[in-house]
Formats: sequence, C-alpha cells, structure tokens
Amino acid sequence: MKQFLLLLLSTSCFLSSIATTITGTITDENGAPLQFASISVKGTTKGAIANSQGKYSISIGEGGYTLVCQHIGYKTEEKIIRVTAENVLADFKLSLQDLKMEEVVIKRGEDPALEIMRQAIKKRDFYNKQTDSFTVDVYIKGLIRSRAIPNRVLGQKVDKSDFEKQGIDSAGKGILFLSESITKVAYKHPDKIKLEVISSRTSGGGFGLNFPFFVNFYTNNVTLFSGNVNPRGFISPVADAAFHYYKFKFEGSFFEGGKMIDRIRVTPRRKNEPLFDGYIQIVDEEWRIHSLALTTVKSQGLDLLDTIRVTQIHTEVEKDVYKTGNQVMYFTARFFGFDVTGDFLNVYTNYNLNPGFKKKFFDRIVMKFDTAFNKRDSSYWSSLRPVPLEPDEKRDFQFKDSVRKLETDSMFSRRNIDSLRRSQKPVRPEQFIADGVSRNIYSSKTFSTYRFEPLLTGLEYNTVEGLSLSVRQSLSINPRKGKANYSLGWDTRYGFSNSHLNSFGTFTIKPKGDYYRDRYLQFSGGKRLQQFNRDAPIDAFTNTFSTLLYKKNYMKLYEAWFGRLEYNNRFESGFQLRLTANYEDRIPVENSTDYSFFKKGNSLLPNHPYELAAVPFNRHAAMVGSVTLSFQPGQQYIQYPRSKVPIGSNYPTLELQYAKGIPTIFNSTADFDKWKFSVYDDANLKLLGTFKYKISIGGFFNDRQVDIPDFTHFNGNQTVFNLKYVNSFQLAPYYRYSNTEKLYALLHAEHHFNGLLTNKIPLLNKLKWNLVAGTNTFYVNSKSYYVEAFAGLENILKIFRVDFVTATQAQPGNNFGVRIGLGGVIGSAVRIGR
Repeated sequence: MKQFLLLLLSTSCFLSSIATTITGTITDENGAPLQFASISVKGTTKGAIANSQGKYSISIGEGGYTLVCQHIGYKTEEKIIRVTAENVLADFKLSLQDLKMEEVVIKRGEDPALEIMRQAIKKRDFYNKQTDSFTVDVYIKGLIRSRAIPNRVLGQKVDKSDFEKQGIDSAGKGILFLSESITKVAYKHPDKIKLEVISSRTSGGGFGLNFPFFVNFYTNNVTLFSGNVNPRGFISPVADAAFHYYKFKFEGSFFEGGKMIDRIRVTPRRKNEPLFDGYIQIVDEEWRIHSLALTTVKSQGLDLLDTIRVTQIHTEVEKDVYKTGNQVMYFTARFFGFDVTGDFLNVYTNYNLNPGFKKKFFDRIVMKFDTAFNKRDSSYWSSLRPVPLEPDEKRDFQFKDSVRKLETDSMFSRRNIDSLRRSQKPVRPEQFIADGVSRNIYSSKTFSTYRFEPLLTGLEYNTVEGLSLSVRQSLSINPRKGKANYSLGWDTRYGFSNSHLNSFGTFTIKPKGDYYRDRYLQFSGGKRLQQFNRDAPIDAFTNTFSTLLYKKNYMKLYEAWFGRLEYNNRFESGFQLRLTANYEDRIPVENSTDYSFFKKGNSLLPNHPYELAAVPFNRHAAMVGSVTLSFQPGQQYIQYPRSKVPIGSNYPTLELQYAKGIPTIFNSTADFDKWKFSVYDDANLKLLGTFKYKISIGGFFNDRQVDIPDFTHFNGNQTVFNLKYVNSFQLAPYYRYSNTEKLYALLHAEHHFNGLLTNKIPLLNKLKWNLVAGTNTFYVNSKSYYVEAFAGLENILKIFRVDFVTATQAQPGNNFGVRIGLGGVIGSAVRIGR
C-alpha cells in the first residue's frame, strides 16, 4: 500500500509538471500574418514571438492565464484562457492602433514630442541604473538567408559544387546559417556579465550563436552586433545630446493598461551620423520606453550592411520595473553580387532582480558551456522554443544534421574514402601558375592536405638574384588518433642572375583542438635568403616595383645556412611565451645585376646597407637564443566543455623581449644581450574614434660582438607604399639609424576618426572617406632621433589609405612625403591577414 501511494504521488507530481503548449496565429484585420508579434503571459515573465507566418508557441503549466498580444503600431489584445492537459489554440487578430492627438496639451505651439523626449532624456539614467543586478533566461535564434550568389567575384569563379550539401539551390537561394540556444545571463551594474549556455543547436553542427546582442537604448551610445558594424556605436534617441542629432514629431497617443503611451517619430537631423530613424513609444508620466522600431542604414554609419532594424517591446518583470521582453534585429546586405538577409531574435524570460550573487561569482569566465549543451533532442527544443520553426527551417535542420551525421559516421569507411578521392577535380597545368593546387589525401588513419602555391606569387626581382622564383609547398597531416597534428612546409628559391639555390623546410607540431591557445613546437632548417632587418621593412612586391621602375634597390639581403627551434604557448592566465634558438652561418652576397626598365644610366646602391658602410659584414656564425613574454591584464575567457579560450581584455598588452648572442657554440661569434619592453593597445573611444599606440624602450646590456642582423633596427620606408602602420617610420631611411646603443625609446600612435569630422564635409561624407592622424618617433641620442607627424584619409574605395607625412630627423633626409597603403573596412582586414 505504501509503495502504491508513493507511486501515485510521484505520478501526480510528474503529470502536474508537464507543460501544455499554447499555439496560435497572429494576423491583422485583413488576415495577413504579423511577423515578430509578441505574446506574453500576464503576471509572469514568460513570452514568445511569432515567426514570419504569424505563428507562435508557448509552453506553460495547467491553470488560468491572460495572454497579452502586442505588435508595434497595433492595439494590444488580451485573451483569458484555461490551460488543461490538452494543448490550447489561441489566435489573435490585431487592429491598427488608433492614435489620439487631443490627449496631449500643446503649449505655445510646440510639438508635444519635444517635452515628452526632454522628460524621457531626464529619466534615461534612472532607468539605466534602476536595477543593480539581475538574471534572465534568453532564447536566442539566429538566421541568415542568401537571396543571390554571383557566379564570379572580382573575376574569380565562385565554386558552387558544394551548394547542394549546404542546402543552397542553383540560384544561390537558401539558408546559410541557422542556430538556436538557451542562455542564462547574469548581470551586475555597471559592466559585469556572465553567460551560461544551457543548450545550443546549430544546423549542421558547431557552437552556433549563444551570445544575446543586448541593445540598451538607455545608454548614450548604443552598440549593435557587439560593435562589429560600426566601431563608433550609434547615438540613442534618449541620449543626453539627442536633440542635437534628432528631430522628434508627436504622432499621437493611446491607452494601454490604464496608461497613456505616446508615439514619437524619430528622424536624423542630418545624414552621415550614426543615428536611427523610426518610432519610439514612451509611457506618459513615467517617461520610460514602452517599445520601439528603429532603423539605421548606410547613410547613417553602416558600411558593409545596408540596413539594420531593431524592434523591442519592454515588459513588466516586477512592480514598476520594466525590462526588454523580446528583441528582433533584422539586417540586409548586398555586396559583390551577394544578397543576404538575416534576423537575430531574443526572448527574455524568468527575470530575477534579486539574484544574490555569491562573492567572486563574476570572475574572468564570461561565458560557460554546459557539458551537455549540444546533446538535447528535438522534443526538448519543441517544448521550450518560443518561436515556431518555419517549414524551410525544419528542413534545414533535418537535412544538414543528417548530412553531418552521415559524413561523421562514414568518414573513415572505405566507401566514403574512395568517393572523396573520386570527387576531387583533375589538376590543370595552369593551376600551378595562377591559382595553386590543393589536394586532399584520404586514408582510414589520416586526413592530409597538400598545397602548391601559385608560381606567380613566387616571382620577384632584386639586384642580388635578379629574377627569382620561389616554389612553396606545404603538407598538413591530421591523424585520426593521437594528440597532435603535423605540418611540413618547404620553400625552394632560385635566383636566375646569381644562380644560387636556397631551400629550407619547416616542421610544426600542434596539439589537436588547440585553436586559440596557439601552442606549437616548430623545427626549421636549410639555406635561405633574408633581409638584414628581420622585420622585413620592405616587401618583395614593393622592392620589385621600386627596382625595375626607379632603380632603387632598397631590400638588403644575406644568405644563411640555419637551424631554428621555436616553442609558443598562450596560457589561460593571459601570459604568452615564445622561446627560440636560432643558429646561422651567415654569408654576404653582392649585386649580380643592374637591370631596370628605366634610368639605365643610374648606378645601383650596393647590397650592403650603405648607411652602415663602416660596419663590416663578413661570413660568420651566430647562435642566438630569445624569449618573449607578453601579458594582457584582465583577460577574459569562454569556458568550453574541454578547453578555456581567451577572448581579450580592455587593458593594453605588456611585452618583454630578451635576446642573447651566445659565443663559442658551433663557432658562434655573437656576444650580446639585447632587450625591449613594449606597451600597445587599440582603444575604441566610440564616437570619438579608435586610438592605436605602441610605446617601447630597449637597448643593449652587452654589445661585445653584434653583427648587422642583430642590430636594433627601426622600420623605415623610402617608397610610396606602406603596409606597416603603428610599426614603421614613413620617411625614415631603412638602416641609417640602426644601432647598438644601450637605450632608445620609440612611440607609434595614430587615431582613426571613423567618420568623425569628415562626416560633415561634403563629398567626403558621401564617399565615407575617414580621417586618420598620428605620429611616429624615436630617440636614441642627440645624433640619432626622428619625429614625424601625418594626417590622411582612409576607407578610400573601402580599401586604400593615403597619408601626408612631415618629418624632422637628426640627419639630412626627406621632410615631406605621401604614402599609400591599405586601410578601411576591407583594406584593414586584408592588411591584418597578410
């Protein structure tokens, strides 16, 4: 009997905990679906959002409830329902909101919107700080669709062979990305945040989108998509200085829940400022945000994206405390023939405004994944998902997940391996010249990739070798079992004028799954040709251009038989360590040709740096060991089930370098101790722009025997091109100031205005050319110093940057010049990737 009662009790508890699903469709008076309409359960923080077909779904326990249906621009409707064990159907038909003008008294002919917004701005800081801390559960759904994919991009054919596996049709239409997750967010004023990813699902596998894009319009500066679409941010309509940027127009008011809601039209006063256009609805007398629908476009600060639209509805989570109940961010983008749209929606439930965080709850782990975050089945998601999947979304999940499972299960089967081998296209001879060749090598034990770089990229011209050709090959080896992956690189180079052959290899061992800590052990050796300044102040293309057209051979080279050992490790504590041991048998080389297209009567400079003519460079051996230790305080992390990944910090990076020339080992003559300490950072100042800087001091403790490759070199530039921003002196000679002094100091600083100032200059604001300015300087002693200041424009065609530079230096040299490089939305990304 006792066992029966226990069974009966446990069964009744189980049945009472089963949630019933309420579903329905939300339409307007004409039956058209209202996309992203909001559904909430009155008296709770539970809510849902309708999909593009107007369908919604919400799970809740048995009982009586009042459903509240809202959509900006429509009357709010309430419906009382009784939930039993069976699923409930509750449809809503919303009518357009009747706006009344007579509810607001017009004073002195002033638009009522002005006084309403003045009051809302006064209350901005109060509502921003109203709650000191809270926790909330967030359902996050991210969707990116392709509406068109071109056949060619910048003359290169787009490979569409895998489109079918990706669910994309021949016209380039389909879902590119689809994910959903449930994340618990913990927040404490002013800036402490911690995320726990309870569950996550991505079509085709992966970690997906687990970070809710919080868009807080109660701050002066609004961040969209974590600041990736505009580093300056956007000015809120309730910012302290909003009247300087926006025009406001009262469009009427309506009553909801006994409170009057004022609808305000928000319009930018001018283009080319990071502003919004749309509607914001304010609760009269309380002066808080009720809801909003705001849009920003290219003419208001976007670059790669065409449009971003943000909608929010705020809901009461505690008496007189309102928070975002749901949020949708929609975007469109067209570039190079691609046409992409996307929407990212958040549904916030289960707010707790008194979480009582334990001491040290907020540590440096800002996001943590549950160990079973990706193990949930479809029934789990069906019971919790507040936005019903649309038919093509269901198909995308099913199709891509099944493809991934099939590929995973059969990855090392003989049948699959044979199929993968057959699927590779035959190699065409012209690929070796222009495109390069990649071949995957499949077996039951390893997966390897061979890469032959295009010969065109290996062509260059210099006065030591004349025309030279580098053949670069690589092989990556990824064993099915074991703890490490391996890679082998081989570079063979031949100079057609001096008939010298140089060849060396590099072998690297990296732990599996170590994508962020950058741990590796590397061995390299052979014979190579390299610049005296290891930082390579002039690249091969620029030197080829300068030598053939102007007969200016700035690249200074030597050959060396070498062996090198390098170890690198980025620790979870924020420290990064790099150890190297490098042995070189250094061999001087001379010019072997004086050919150029023009100025044939001019003489070439010798290969030995002419500024260091008094410093001999004869064949010798050098054994040099070095250690580099860097640390970024305040490092934050993402904790995955099997690893912890650093994601950066708001503090600058500190770096200490030490190099030791070790005599006698393998006949090494090097005998020196060299050091350098640096502080560097990129500081995002929002509306004011981005400030980048690097400050260094260094020198030699001991300089008993230092040869030219081991000198302190400053990265000069004597050509019109520059690719080493915040790391070069744009008018300085390459080797004039190279030294072995005990102490020097240098500063690189540049400010990217990101549209500030130029957005008010006609033509420049339409072209979106942005101002950049800064200085580069070093000081060694009264006979060796250099100071330059520059101002320029970047984001020219989104790729280029042009600087106008003036300089003062200790010895005669250029005091004015123009430098062209890469800078802008695309140009900066290309430069970083080099």
